Amino acid sequence: MKKIITLLLFLTVAPLFAQNIQLHYDLGEDRDYFTTTVEMFKPDEYGATFFFIDFDYNNAGNNSISLAYFEIARYIAIPGVDGLSATIQYNDGTAPWGPLGHIVLGGASYPIKLGDFITINVDVLARKDYLSERNLDGQLTLVWFKPFLDGKLIFSGFADFWTTETFGESKTVFLSEPQLWYNIDKHLAVGGEVELSKNFLPTEDFEVKPTLALKWNF
Repeated sequence: MKKIITLLLFLTVAPLFAQNIQLHYDLGEDRDYFTTTVEMFKPDEYGATFFFIDFDYNNAGNNSISLAYFEIARYIAIPGVDGLSATIQYNDGTAPWGPLGHIVLGGASYPIKLGDFITINVDVLARKDYLSERNLDGQLTLVWFKPFLDGKLIFSGFADFWTTETFGESKTVFLSEPQLWYNIDKHLAVGGEVELSKNFLPTEDFEVKPTLALKWNF
């Protein structure tokens, strides 16, 4: 699911406050529907809090909400180590094929600069997943943000890799959502994303799911 680009900015540049709402039109086979995303990020003297909520509007008959999902994360700055944070996170949701959580994660977060081109924030997490038969799994999360054209064009996104075991079978799940946004002004942006996934519910296939979107920054 979505990861806010300002999370990376907080961990690598400067504190700020951000809220936005996004409207995505989901393209592709069996994906003729809308998704809304609400994101909030707020730093404070101890660290930062981030959450997002996704709704898919794909119920048969009236296109009401068919999927609901949210994540909330708390980052706590570690004194004496620039950029290092401890984090605890919770994910939950429901979909037509069943539950999407609940999932509790905890670990550490640190920004890694790749030359002068881009900085990638890395979360190394322990994962307690209701759907997994293991007591504990692991997750690696990468978040990136790269402005172009004096900040008018933004390339951002995340990639998650986690382990799980269901029906006695161990697997690694991959989920990534690279996003491209063009900022028309300080509030309105147009763009979209491409969801890339493997072993992600409800299928084990490798899937590519594009969207076209509008975003309003408050």
